[in-house]
Amino acid sequence: MIAESLRVRWQRARAVLRQCRADRRGVTIVEFAMAAPVLIILLLGIFDLAQMAYVSAALHGAVQRAARDSAIESADTATQDKFIETLVRRAAPAATVTTKRKSYYDFANIEQPEAWNDANNNGVCDNSESYTDENKNGHWDADVGKSGNGGANDVVVYTVDVTYKPLFPIPWVDGSGNNRTLSASAVRKNQPFALQGSKGSAAGTCS
Repeated sequence: MIAESLRVRWQRARAVLRQCRADRRGVTIVEFAMAAPVLIILLLGIFDLAQMAYVSAALHGAVQRAARDSAIESADTATQDKFIETLVRRAAPAATVTTKRKSYYDFANIEQPEAWNDANNNGVCDNSESYTDENKNGHWDADVGKSGNGGANDVVVYTVDVTYKPLFPIPWVDGSGNNRTLSASAVRKNQPFALQGSKGSAAGTCS
């Protein structure tokens, strides 16, 4: 009698298990729950890259235009800087925009040091080595450029750095919420609206 009861219960249990195994209701939700986190992270990553590409395109276009408009005599560099800031913030609200202008006598001088007698061949003006103060600031410079928009016929390197927080930071990824930083530069030669200033020729000595 007991054996018969156990046999009946076992058959019922097997029937229930077969029904559960055959029942496909709700399986889609389980599969979606497994795939959703991956899909969400993928979408956020795509949105992050898309915003970065948009900001970069806006930044580079604005820098080229501002550099071109700053090459004339009546250029208002503050207005050009504000133009870039306004344009960039349409794509990246609250972005920090930093601008820098450095002028050179000609293209060959860009990011070059002032001429000096490097007697010890260490790449630095020191140990009473003599130099030519080409930018007329009273000391030797590893970059001969002068801060600002320069004068007539000067070559200007215009650099803009943008730092912003992404609109779609990727969750659960270390550093994903950190700021993004983009940079763009343009090189333009100022219009010949006057005679170009001469390079300095005074000699100096490095300590």
